[in-house]
Order: sequence, then C-alpha cells, then structure tokens
Amino acid sequence: MRRVEAPIEEVAARAYRIPTDAPEADGTFAWERTTLVTVEIAAGGRTGLGYTYSTLAAVPLIASTLAPVLMQEDAFAIPRLWQAMVAQMRNLGSRGIAATAISAVDVALWDLKARLLGIPLAQLFGQARDEVPVYGSGGFTTYSHDRLKEQLGRWVHEDGCRFVKMKIGSEPRKDMDRMTLAKEAIGDAALMIDANGAFDRKEALMFAERAADLGVIWFEEPVSSDDLDGLRLLRDRAPAPIEIAAGEYGYDSFYFKRMMDAGAVDVLQADATRCCGYTGFLKAAALADAQPLPLSAHTAPALHLPVCCAAPRLRHVEWFHDHARIEQMLFDGAPVAKHGVIGPDLSRPGHGLTFKHADAERFAV
Repeated sequence: MRRVEAPIEEVAARAYRIPTDAPEADGTFAWERTTLVTVEIAAGGRTGLGYTYSTLAAVPLIASTLAPVLMQEDAFAIPRLWQAMVAQMRNLGSRGIAATAISAVDVALWDLKARLLGIPLAQLFGQARDEVPVYGSGGFTTYSHDRLKEQLGRWVHEDGCRFVKMKIGSEPRKDMDRMTLAKEAIGDAALMIDANGAFDRKEALMFAERAADLGVIWFEEPVSSDDLDGLRLLRDRAPAPIEIAAGEYGYDSFYFKRMMDAGAVDVLQADATRCCGYTGFLKAAALADAQPLPLSAHTAPALHLPVCCAAPRLRHVEWFHDHARIEQMLFDGAPVAKHGVIGPDLSRPGHGLTFKHADAERFAV
C-alpha cells in the first residue's frame, strides 16, 4: 500500500481580470485586460500558490477535471501527480487552456512541497545561480513615441537592464522609425524586437536585414512559431548578430523537441505558465541543455525566478510590463529589478510569494 506523507485536502482556483494601464497591442493582437488564474492547494497545514495568465475557462477546468485527480494524493509526489493531470486531459487535448490549467496547479504543488519542507523553492530545485538577468519588455505598438522612449529608457537607465524588447508588426511602415527612437532612448543597451508571427518569410527577412543596421540583436517570432521551416530560414539568413527566438507557445516537450530538431531557433523560449508548470519548464530546460541552446523564460518574472535559478543555460527572464505590474500589485514578495537582475528571497519558503486576496478582490470574476 502506497504511503501518503501529506494528503491533499483542498484545491481552489479563482480568476481575476486586471485592466492594463493603457491600451496594448503587438503585431497580431490587441488587449486591454489580462486574466490571472490562481490556484491554492492545501496539505499538511500548509498552502501552496500557483498561477497562470490564461482565460476564465481554466477555473472550471481545474475544479472539475484536475482537482478530483489530486484529492487525498500525496503532495510530495509531484511527478506522479503531473503525469496523472496530463493523462486526465487526454480526451480534452492537453495543450492550450488545458496546459495553462496544469501549469497553475503544478506551480502550486511545487510551492506547497517547498513550504512543507520549510525551504526556498530555488534551493529545492538545486540553485545554480544567486540572481537572474532580466530584459525589459513592452514597447507596445499602441504606445506613443514619448511613452515608448520613456518606458524603454527607464528600464535601462533606472533599472539597469542591458536588454530591452519592443513589439513590431502592427504597422510595419512605421516600425523602423519606432525602432530608431527606441535605440536613441536606450543608448548602448541592446535592442530586441518581437513580431509575434506578424510577417511572412520574405517580409521577415527584409525586416531583419534593416533591423541589423540599427544594432538589433534579437528577432522573436519573425514568422509564426508553428512555421518551423520559416524560422529555420530566418535563422540561417538573418545577418549577425541577430538571433532568432521562439517557443513561448510550446505547451509540451514534443513541441520543444520538434523546434530544436528543425534547427529553428538560436534561443529557446519556455513559459512555465503555459508548458505545464515548473515540471514542464525543467523538461524544456533539459532539452535545451542537451542541444545545446540558450534558454530564455517568457514573461511572469516572479513565478519564473526560482526555477530560473536552477535551469541550465539560462540566459534571462522577460520583465514583461503587464506581468511585472500585476505581480507587484497583487503578490507580496514579488522581486524588484535592480542593476538588471532579480534574485530570490531565501528567507521565505517556497517561491516566496503571498497573494494579496483583499487587494485582488476588486478584480475577481
């Protein structure tokens, strides 16, 4: 008979819709609200916290499909619980919304385990570094020129970021001027661009050649991240020093492996709020390490911090404007970028985050 050290007693999920501080858009999408889905799991007198940036539909999915799999199971048996959750989603499709739901639960399980043990999650994962570089990310295509320069310049001159990233692709004819203004605002810092798959292959190649003249070092999703042949074409033909990056829409290890087998990227991105949690992120990190390829964490910097302290070949984590803002608003213990890095608070167990329920209630759905 299997021994249960810490039986799971409760799984609770809630959703919150937080307005952006200004209209935002990238090359293919526009939004004015961000949906945060939280999960809290109780066992052994402790509660673990996880979250994802997803959709309201993730809440009933967690409650009806994932929670029953976990109840009275051992909170320490995360690999077994992770496999059970993935299997439970088989007939629904384990990617997309299902993967974000699993992600929130998996993060909560890891946080719970570390709290039960009374240790920081970074140390539980096996800490390889004391701090993680961040790059400022925003520069939305809806921003005025003044807002674009202020935001990117602040990340460099006040927060010490050595890299910043801006969105392009909504109106390509205006993007070279926007990029020139951005480069003027950041000085010697490196400029990164993200098209979110807005271009076809020839458009993207033309843009890469022009961007190189401005010193752009990173072109994210120049074409759709599903177009692995197109990404490979851009990787082969984009002028140095531009690197091609993608992977934020990877929901499982099979996708990351196909991307790497295709030679599609110079830098692999992974997102623990989408790729089935910390467990999935560590799988992606292991694949990148074996390739080898550098790894960059996509968005949700407070959530990614402990696992990024452990991931091999980690280059940086995205200090995404929306998520960094929400995490500062609603999570006690969220890191603050200084000198271009963030570091874990090793005096706090788990990932060190506490959800501000009272502050969040006005956003509850």
